[in-house]
Amino acid sequence: MTKSFSVLVVDDEKEIRDAIEIYLKYEGIKVIQAGDGIEAIEKLDEHPIHLIILDVMMPRMDGIATTFKIREQKNIPIIILSAKSEDTDKVLGLQVGADDYVTKPFNPLELIARVKSQLRRYVTLGTYEDSNKIIDLNGLTLDPEAKVVEVNGEAVKLTPIEYRIVELLMNHPGRVFSIQDIYERVWKEPGYNAENTVAVHIRKIREKIEIDPKNPRYLKVVWGIGYKMEK
Repeated sequence: MTKSFSVLVVDDEKEIRDAIEIYLKYEGIKVIQAGDGIEAIEKLDEHPIHLIILDVMMPRMDGIATTFKIREQKNIPIIILSAKSEDTDKVLGLQVGADDYVTKPFNPLELIARVKSQLRRYVTLGTYEDSNKIIDLNGLTLDPEAKVVEVNGEAVKLTPIEYRIVELLMNHPGRVFSIQDIYERVWKEPGYNAENTVAVHIRKIREKIEIDPKNPRYLKVVWGIGYKMEK
């Protein structure tokens, strides 16, 4: 699965970059290194990249600003890597478009497992359903083959995680999914303490697909239960 993949590792500490590269190369993954956010943006323009491991605290351009900049152009998976473990920092990383968050000091095997999981979902798994039929819910459309979501004919730029949440809900219009169920189906891991993580992504999705995010037409909350996509 991993032999043709390229991962961009961005950290101002070369020892950390080199250590991550050793583990990724063992899995057959090509590694490209960058020492800060500005260099990372340059590397993205020069190489085909399938995933980014991105430190938060870096000179010139930090990880949060870099994630925000990358999301203006690309939807490839981003794993934030930082010594900060507070929930506010984790939420901030997710708000600007990161797909996952790993705190330092990290277990290399856990990090590699998360990398492989993100690559598998982004490149291999595709949709939750086998059908490539376009789904249309009163102007909100999803093309599972092209992996494109549109609102009234206008394409919506979603991150990979946001797309998978929308895809899950749109494939089951009217069905209510709990927060834990959404997390386990999209992240493919146990949904312990997943409320903040899912809520952040739901809010970002609403900002992108709803005319009035505070009075949503499509993505509805069912209080005390979870979320659904209106039929």
